[in-house]
Amino acid sequence: MFRHLAAAVALSLALATTAAAAPAVAPKEGDFVARDFRFRSGEVLPELRLHYTTLGEPKRDASGRVTNAVMVLHGTGGTGRQFLSPQFADELLVPGGLLDPAKYYIILPDGIGHGKSSKPSDGLHARFPQYDYDDMVAAQHLLLTQGLKVDHLRLLMGTSMGCMHSFVWGEAWPDFADALAPFACLPNEIAGRNRMWRKLLIDAVRQDPAWKGGDYGEQPREGLRTALGLLMVAGLSPLPTQMAAPTRAAADKAVDDYFTARMPALDANDLIYQVAASHTYDPSPKLETITAPVLWINSADDFINPPELGIAEPQARRLKNGTFVLLPISEKTKGHGSHTWAVLWKDRLSAFLKATER
Repeated sequence: MFRHLAAAVALSLALATTAAAAPAVAPKEGDFVARDFRFRSGEVLPELRLHYTTLGEPKRDASGRVTNAVMVLHGTGGTGRQFLSPQFADELLVPGGLLDPAKYYIILPDGIGHGKSSKPSDGLHARFPQYDYDDMVAAQHLLLTQGLKVDHLRLLMGTSMGCMHSFVWGEAWPDFADALAPFACLPNEIAGRNRMWRKLLIDAVRQDPAWKGGDYGEQPREGLRTALGLLMVAGLSPLPTQMAAPTRAAADKAVDDYFTARMPALDANDLIYQVAASHTYDPSPKLETITAPVLWINSADDFINPPELGIAEPQARRLKNGTFVLLPISEKTKGHGSHTWAVLWKDRLSAFLKATER
């Protein structure tokens, strides 16, 4: 999860990136408005705006069913457009790439509370409905079926929070996608250290006197600075971080650059809503109901989903048609952010797509 900690930390540490290659088809952006959207809390939003980016065009079979749609779901704090970054797009979304938009209809939504979709900072502030992952997935389903007229996915892929959404999708609509590719998560209740650092982040913002119950005039900067520090640590992987910042001066500069890049655009309400949305997540009781083939990939240097918990392997065995892959630590892995560096796992995804062809 946390697109900004994976991307911004990488930038602040000057990790290798290159200019993005031109995609096969220019991306298009749009909005779908869901009327009178009812949240699981019982709250209703008269108009829920769902923003999205697409590449390519849908193809339909003789019955009118879409056959080439691929939806990719972002992590906490991210947007659909994060997948246009070089480490993802240059490997997958280029001519001849694994997810070439000349072949596939690529759908990149902004989740509720993120990007250009409806969120607290639009005006409701702390009066915005308290959304959770079930709400976000229900909205994605509406976007596909009512907004884009997509009734079937060739592949549903998700990173971090999007990884968790993939498990929710697989249980809610078992036949909607031919295949699921959740990267960088666990299909369990958020607990232990994972919950603790989230609570520390939320409490840091809420206990800043400048937060004022969410009706602040100026951002609660001290609370946000603590929150960003937690996000930074959670997203880092020891080996590449040590290589990128091998001296005290380099490490200090990376921290300063990180805050300089992130603070100006951050909204406190948006952030704590995004982090708190995981509070009801727990697909573990119904994993056996997921019938679609699953390629589930985590990395061994993930602070948020560490392999020593011993959760992933036994849960993977409960999936009817699932494969779990743990990427070993290397100079190329990026901790939690490995989910977006396609060079690390694209060969496995390619084999998975071939194996699930119909």
